[in-house]
Amino acid sequence: MPAVIRLMRFGTLKKPSHRIVVMDKHNKRDGRIIESLGYYDPKTDPAKVSVKKDRAEYWLSVGAKASAAVRTLLKKQGIKA
Repeated sequence: MPAVIRLMRFGTLKKPSHRIVVMDKHNKRDGRIIESLGYYDPKTDPAKVSVKKDRAEYWLSVGAKASAAVRTLLKKQGIKA
C-alpha cells in the first residue's frame, strides 16, 4: 500500500482549512484516511500550522511520500521530508 501525506480540505466556501493526513495514494483528496497528523489554516495571519512531529517522522521513515505543499509545511516545522 503506497502511502502519501497530503492536505485534506475542510471549511466553507472562501474559508478553507486543511488537515494534514496520511492516506492511500489511490484515494481521492477527501477520501478515507489512515491517520490525521495535524492541521493548516491559511486564512490567519500568520498561517497556523500544527503537526505531530513524531508521527510525521514515522510515516516518512516507512516510505510515505509527502506532497509538495505538505513538504513545504513540514520543512517550516523543522521536519526533514
